[in-house]
Amino acid sequence: MPINIDLAGHTALVTGSTQGVGRSIALHLAEAGANLVLHGKHIDDHGHATLAECEKHDVEVSLIEGDLSGPTESCVERVFREATNRAPHIDLLVNNAGTYRDTSFLDISVSSFEQTMRLNVAAYFFLTQAFAKRWVERKIHGRVLMIGSINGRLAEPTHAGYDTSKGAVEMMVRTLCVELAPQGIRVNGLAPGLFVTPLTEPALHDATMRQWMERHTPNGKVPHANVAGTAAAFLLSDAAEHMHGHMLMVDGGMSVWQQPDPPSAMETECET
Repeated sequence: MPINIDLAGHTALVTGSTQGVGRSIALHLAEAGANLVLHGKHIDDHGHATLAECEKHDVEVSLIEGDLSGPTESCVERVFREATNRAPHIDLLVNNAGTYRDTSFLDISVSSFEQTMRLNVAAYFFLTQAFAKRWVERKIHGRVLMIGSINGRLAEPTHAGYDTSKGAVEMMVRTLCVELAPQGIRVNGLAPGLFVTPLTEPALHDATMRQWMERHTPNGKVPHANVAGTAAAFLLSDAAEHMHGHMLMVDGGMSVWQQPDPPSAMETECET
């Protein structure tokens, strides 16, 4: 039977969907027929451009703004209220908005760490809770997708705060699956590897850095974020109906091997 990636009749809120991975996810959901509520910290040219691209697929699209890194209760309540006012029938939630900070563990401040955890963890948790309550009350079989990272499994120096937050996202996917699957709500996650996005593009212009990144990915590729959109549409579709509590690694194989040998390393044999 053909795989069914048809989201017609569904409506999705995708947080942080004006650029990068979130934008790719939104475009692929629109292509699959889902109506959309786009979200950004601010409404800007990127947001309007994403909205226009999604509308080309003849779906209903709204754009809302809201900073999810502030006080969790009020920020989440505002985004939830705005989204459901625009689209009362949201049944797909993609928690994507996040922050990345490159700071030594010895130097990271309490305020910086707390802001990372508010946006990357608490906003995911409580926005999902708000929608889950609504869905259970209305007997809606909702679907949630958490955007994590390979940093939820692979640690990096100077990434302690970010890595901790993404590790929490992966456990959130598993825990909420156990609680919500009996209610007919499907929770999964998607963990991107390294993509070309506005955030990573400056580093990728450095030829040495790009070669290093390609070498640390088994398939040798650093793709654009569109590969995340394809995977997201699948996980939210009926084709993935029996997938619950799964974190799908979209990383070219980066997460499955140990530190690769340096290019000059010779093959050796050893006995133990």
